[in-house]
Amino acid sequence: MTRTRILALSALPLLALAAGCAKQGELVVDSGVGVTALRTACPTVGVPDYTGDITTFSAPGRSDFGAIDVTAAITNVRSACNDSGTKVYTTADFDVLARRADVRGARTVQLPWFVTIVRGGSAVVAKRVGTVTLNFADGQERAQAHAQAASYIDRSEATLPEDIRKRITRKRKSGSDEAAIDPLAEPEVRAALARASFEVLVGFQLSEQQLAYNATR
Repeated sequence: MTRTRILALSALPLLALAAGCAKQGELVVDSGVGVTALRTACPTVGVPDYTGDITTFSAPGRSDFGAIDVTAAITNVRSACNDSGTKVYTTADFDVLARRADVRGARTVQLPWFVTIVRGGSAVVAKRVGTVTLNFADGQERAQAHAQAASYIDRSEATLPEDIRKRITRKRKSGSDEAAIDPLAEPEVRAALARASFEVLVGFQLSEQQLAYNATR
């Protein structure tokens, strides 16, 4: 699981080229110099900052400790990806662990969560909201539930153009001016990498007040 930067709720409401045993970022010397970079069409999966927890209160307008009703957290995020077709299919399974303050009586609590597809680190291209249901038995303080988010991405959109791939992987003669330039630092290459990079982010669908509470507690 990756933990990513915070994305504003208004945006939310918001990842391997290999030669032999070469490693990511390693310079490969073989009749010249080339760059090996590891990359896949599968998106990275993570939870944006401050959206992995949710707190509800027993009285409107209150946010003090004495008014806490239910607290819950997203944990055990696991992802699976199938990029064999024209669509890259990604699932994110996660657990929700919850605790309530008042254990009297059986109770069902539903909490909203979101899944978004983010392109290039900031552009939200798709979003879906779901609900996870937690069942507390009488006298039970804790409950747990499981949820799964799914997403589709066009493989063509997550694939680097051939000319960009060649610029990254072409061999360069040792000692030449060209060999001293990192192709990944070139603006056109960086822009193409950003366009082809996707993230699948999951978190609780928070109100502005809940997000502020998470950010300041």
